[in-house]
Amino acid sequence: MQLDRVHDLMIILASIVVALLFWWFVRWLWPPERRRLHNEITGWQISVLGTTYAVIMGFMLFAVWSDFQDAERNEEAEASCLINLYWAATGLPAETRQEIRKLASDYADAMINDEWPAMNRGTITQTGTAIIQELWQTAAAAQVSTAAQQASLEQSLAEIGSITEHRRVRQLQSELHLPAILWTVLIVGAVITIMSSCLFGSEYPTLHMLQVVTLALLLSLSLVTIADINSPFRGTVHVGPVGFENARRMFDRVGAPANKH
Repeated sequence: MQLDRVHDLMIILASIVVALLFWWFVRWLWPPERRRLHNEITGWQISVLGTTYAVIMGFMLFAVWSDFQDAERNEEAEASCLINLYWAATGLPAETRQEIRKLASDYADAMINDEWPAMNRGTITQTGTAIIQELWQTAAAAQVSTAAQQASLEQSLAEIGSITEHRRVRQLQSELHLPAILWTVLIVGAVITIMSSCLFGSEYPTLHMLQVVTLALLLSLSLVTIADINSPFRGTVHVGPVGFENARRMFDRVGAPANKH
């Protein structure tokens, strides 16, 4: 995570430096007093470009933030289903109940210790998949003899199905990213907007330079934010296994089995 912060900071600083270099180059190639003759056209161009790019940027931020929130809700739902499974197994025969609760505890540990670190590296582990398979096999092999046990088994199977579904959705969310064409629009739009701001002929070079720096800072910071949020399980801002940590604490309080796979 520290490397991600450094990487983001380097991108922002590089953007500001490049913007300043272009501002200085334009100032050297085309003196401000000559550019002032075209300020009316330049100002109109900056206004149109800035408004258009602001709409695009706002839409992209909204889209990636919505996806990020969906990933958070899906993680919470998956962890909640795991807790529900732990309690749903209460009415099952003792041997089946203990095995399902043990597997539920193992699943929470696998999410915290294996799967989330792997997703932060951009990969997926098979530990959780193996535990899900064991849960299905254990539930399918359960021998029930009463209506209460049958109801408990049906509820357990439903929760295992929900966990499987949420896990599949989470894996897809960890692999989805903004298409390259959208990144092209964002980056090219930022470059054109900054370049247009450098064309304005100002009588106060220091003030103009600060405006260019501020614009470059704002746009690069926005792009870095989109990039971080666009990967909901990686980067500086990411979805953590909070729900599974809560489940793990609950299992410990109510006496989850100490032995793990």
